[in-house]
Amino acid sequence: MLEEKTTQEGFWNDRRGSEKIIKEINEIKSLFSTLENIETLYDEIKILVDFYDAGEVEFEEELDAKHKSLKKEVADFETRLLLDGLYDSNNAIVTIHSGAGGTESCDWAEMLFRMYSRWCNDKKYQIEVLDNQPGDEAGIKSITFLVKGENAFGYLKCEKGVHRLVRISPFDANKRRHTSFASFEIVPELDDEVEVVINPGDLRIDVYRSSGAGGQHVNTTDSAVRITHLPTKTVVTCQNERSQIQNRESAMKVLKSRLFELELKKKEAEINEIKGESSEIGWGSQIRSYVFQPYTLVKDHRTGAESGNINGVMDGNIDEFISAYLKYIKNRGEKHE
Repeated sequence: MLEEKTTQEGFWNDRRGSEKIIKEINEIKSLFSTLENIETLYDEIKILVDFYDAGEVEFEEELDAKHKSLKKEVADFETRLLLDGLYDSNNAIVTIHSGAGGTESCDWAEMLFRMYSRWCNDKKYQIEVLDNQPGDEAGIKSITFLVKGENAFGYLKCEKGVHRLVRISPFDANKRRHTSFASFEIVPELDDEVEVVINPGDLRIDVYRSSGAGGQHVNTTDSAVRITHLPTKTVVTCQNERSQIQNRESAMKVLKSRLFELELKKKEAEINEIKGESSEIGWGSQIRSYVFQPYTLVKDHRTGAESGNINGVMDGNIDEFISAYLKYIKNRGEKHE
């Protein structure tokens, strides 16, 4: 038993090993807790059904509510069982970039950030903004944020790619229909046990004044940090912490994760070249369209999943798309790390 290991002498001397075991214990406990909740709901529904069959129709509304709760719990549990990637249980580092199109695309990027923020809130996940580049007139040019919570990377990896918006632009006086794009990038936050060697000589570190809202501290000191990894030309920035040291630590965390992902993609490309295969879904590909006019529809171009409730989707109800994609890659025999 894993819990027995925690009582062994010297268990806490190995910090990395002990943290890994504690994390695994908590994941297993969480799964059993969900199963117990499903069983409890099922038993309650059976009792309510007996009452209803006996003619006590006043229990109909409660029965309907619990039935809906049970269906959602079972669907969420089934989706969770599809998470088998090596880093699925990790926190996630997400970056949303606006595409070409100026203010319209910046506004779309901010709309996507709001959508994912609401989804995270529903999942009881925490969001920590690491860097935020506001648009010139409205919205955001790009935003990088850390999502903290069990299986955050496993779920959000399904959203990687380009998201397309079609709507009547609120910034167009002639009320014309516009198409805008924004990209969603994600890497897992790496545990300390994952070693990524970064040569200090390969780094260029620049400091500058933070921009945007943030109180008196912002725009008064050179606290924002930009780190460039010269060999790969990877650039990360962080300006939302209170000090330059904190921003540098956060930026290095993001850089470590992105360099690790680059190495994984390099290995995948080498394997695919040997096998003569190419990935159907590449970087920068359009994965989903959100149409507000002339009709309302959200459609995932990879799985075919769609919803006419666009307002619900923009309020964070995206589980059906995540579940559909996890089933899609499972059926194809893929395993996304």
